[in-house]
Amino acid sequence: MSDSIVFLDRDTLDAAGDIDFTALNSLGEVILHPVSRAGEIPGRVAGAGIVLTNKAPVDALAMDAAPALKLIQVAATGVNNVDLDAAQARGIDVRNVSGYSTPSVVQHTFALMLNLATQAHRYAAEAPLWAESPHFTRLDHPVRELAGKTLGIAGLGAIGRAVARVGEAFGMRVVGLARGDGESPPGDHLRLAKDRFFAEADVISLHCPLTEDTRHLIHAGTLALMKPTAFLVNTGRGDLVDETALIDALRSGRIAGAGLDVLSREPPPSDHPLLDPSIPNLIVTPHTAWSSRESRQRLLDEVVANIRDFRAGGSRNRVA
Repeated sequence: MSDSIVFLDRDTLDAAGDIDFTALNSLGEVILHPVSRAGEIPGRVAGAGIVLTNKAPVDALAMDAAPALKLIQVAATGVNNVDLDAAQARGIDVRNVSGYSTPSVVQHTFALMLNLATQAHRYAAEAPLWAESPHFTRLDHPVRELAGKTLGIAGLGAIGRAVARVGEAFGMRVVGLARGDGESPPGDHLRLAKDRFFAEADVISLHCPLTEDTRHLIHAGTLALMKPTAFLVNTGRGDLVDETALIDALRSGRIAGAGLDVLSREPPPSDHPLLDPSIPNLIVTPHTAWSSRESRQRLLDEVVANIRDFRAGGSRNRVA
C-alpha cells in the first residue's frame, strides 16, 4: 500500500527543526507544508491518500477534493478541526494521539504555579534593582510556600493525576472537583462539590476537557468563592475560563494571581485584554505546555505507529 502522505501544518510540530522525521519519511511519499490556510487545503490534499493535520481544518469540501483519501491523522488529541460526520459518510478513517504530552504539561503547570508562589519571574525581570537594595535581599514581592496548601484539580484524568502526584511531593493536600455532590470512593483523591472545592483550594489547576458543562467553569460566581490568596492555573482549554471575569478578579484583588497557557482565541489578537501588562500577577504563556521536544517527538512517533497500523488493517486510536 503506497498512499501519498500530506502534512498540512508541519511547523506546528517542528518549526525549530529539532524533530526526527526519519520514521515518517520511511512510509513513502511525504509532502510537508509549513502551514496551510483554509483556502489552500483542498488543492493540497487533492492527490493524498493520507492527510496529517494538527490544527488545519479538514472539512467536507477538502474531503471531496481528495478522492483517494483514506485516513485523516490528527497530530493532536482533539479532533474538532475535522468534520467527523463527513469523514464517516465517505468511509474515511480519523485517528488521533493521546497521552504524549503528559510530562510536559505537568512540568509547565508547576512552572506557572511556582512562579506565582515564588514571584521568581518578577524578581528576575527586576534583577538590576537588587543593586539598589539596602539589604542582602529584596522582599518587595511576597513569596509563599506550596507545602501545606490545598491543590484543587478540576479533571483527574491522566494529566490531572500526574499533577496530583507532584503536588503531593511538594507537601500539598490534593482534592478534585466532583461532578456532583458527595465524596470520592476510598483510595482515590477526595472530590469536593463545587462550592467547597472553590472555597478550600489555595491553588486551582484546570485539566478537564472543554464541554458545554465545563465552558466558563471559572466565572464571576466561582471566582467569588475563592480565597483572596488563591491562584488559578489553566493549561487545559481557554474557554474553561470567563476571561472578563478573571480580569476583574485580578484587578480587584479577588484572587491573588493566575497562570494561563491557553486563551479562548489562539493566536490572540494583539489587543486581547489578557495581554494587557497592567493586569496584576498574571502570567500568560503561548500554549507551550505541551511542546517539549520529547513530547513532540512522541507525538510524531505515535502518528507513524497509527499510519502503520492503519495500513495493516488495524484500528489503533481510531475516533471515526
